[in-house]
Amino acid sequence: MVETMVVVERGDELGEAYRRRITEVYVRAFADDFVAFSRDTGKLADAFEHMLLLERFYVALVDGEPAGLASLAEGDQTLLAPRWRDIRRHLGLVRGLLCYVVIRNWFMRPSDGARPGLGEIGFVATEPAYQGRGVATALLRHLLALPGLREYVLEDIKDTNAPALHVYAKLGFTVYKRRKVRFARRVGFTELVSMKLVQDGGP
Repeated sequence: MVETMVVVERGDELGEAYRRRITEVYVRAFADDFVAFSRDTGKLADAFEHMLLLERFYVALVDGEPAGLASLAEGDQTLLAPRWRDIRRHLGLVRGLLCYVVIRNWFMRPSDGARPGLGEIGFVATEPAYQGRGVATALLRHLLALPGLREYVLEDIKDTNAPALHVYAKLGFTVYKRRKVRFARRVGFTELVSMKLVQDGGP
């Protein structure tokens, strides 16, 4: 099998010309989490496109095309900056309000234990056409090699996401927390798993 050449760039360095494509990777990867807002990934991309803070997202490129992404935040840094007016325009009043409230309450608050010096990696996603070709591994290795941090966490990974858990473990992450979910049968998974990594040496 030919190894895929993956180049990782920060979203803001790619610039606004890439914003739409980055957003499409994001909404396709997490579409199941957004079905209450819309089942139409195009409509979700319209609603979400403005809100991604590109400086917090790292994009894996294969032949210049976004093949995957991951976010990195430290302390109280946020990943999204939603505007109610833009969300409502694309999702309507009721679903738009639901979307805005959920994003503000669930996607913008720092996780437990967030602090300066601790990097929280999130929204790790690979486009279906590139799965199994080392995209997520390349992204994570890039993040772990950035200067200034030596401690990292990955929060609330679904226990059914075996490929992701395998990749994280291979890179040295270990499980430090498991959280049971309510209505497991309905949501399709039983636990949310959190993992951490402390690298040798200082920042």
